[in-house]
Amino acid sequence: MRIIRADLHIHTCLSPCGELEMSPPRIVEAAIRKKIDLIAICDHNSAENVSAVIEASQDTNLTVIQGIEITSKEEVHIIGLFDSPEDVTAVQELVYSQLEGKNDERVFGEQVVVDAEGNIMNFNEKLLIGATNLSTDDIVKAIRNQNGLTIAAHIDREGFGIIGQLGFIPPGLDLDALEVSSKISMNNVRRTFLEYEEFSFLQSSDAHRLDDIGNGSTSLSMESASLDELKMALNEEQGRRICYET
Repeated sequence: MRIIRADLHIHTCLSPCGELEMSPPRIVEAAIRKKIDLIAICDHNSAENVSAVIEASQDTNLTVIQGIEITSKEEVHIIGLFDSPEDVTAVQELVYSQLEGKNDERVFGEQVVVDAEGNIMNFNEKLLIGATNLSTDDIVKAIRNQNGLTIAAHIDREGFGIIGQLGFIPPGLDLDALEVSSKISMNNVRRTFLEYEEFSFLQSSDAHRLDDIGNGSTSLSMESASLDELKMALNEEQGRRICYET
């Protein structure tokens, strides 16, 4: 086993609240500079820049997982992580079909779709900052149906965190993990959320700027940096595990 350092919640310039500096090559460079082994790209309600970041990471030691951060109708953020482009695209199509409104760049910012070199391809006109018409349970089931991992994002935050929005985590909601921000120490996270001790916890940066990448991260004992290994670590299978004590 080796220790893999992961930051599994990073935005690109596609997210309206993401800085324009969040281009694929610069994200990859920043992650490598900060000694991150595994990242996930999780833009708001879209995965259109994921493949560009994966391409930008070729010939490096950085592994990039395909992801999306979906906003439910209750304004809860749920992350889906996927192995195949077909799976994340299927979820994105569902999200698009349930996402109303058009982006106003003057209010919310530009939503830039780029290639692996950071060149502008087009601008997404959907209201990616908005909430879908899907319930939190609908989103979790949709991610599951496409073989994805389900993670409740930044549960320690009032805004868009599942506990802040709903007041609790609904019993039976099929989550693989709960994510916390860098404000919560991984050493203390299970004591902080004793009522949810049955869940695995991850810490991520939710980076919208280059400087934020790696400010929240999780150390994992795994054979390699991959989604399959992450699944085993979340379930403490075959010696894989989350390193809560650092």
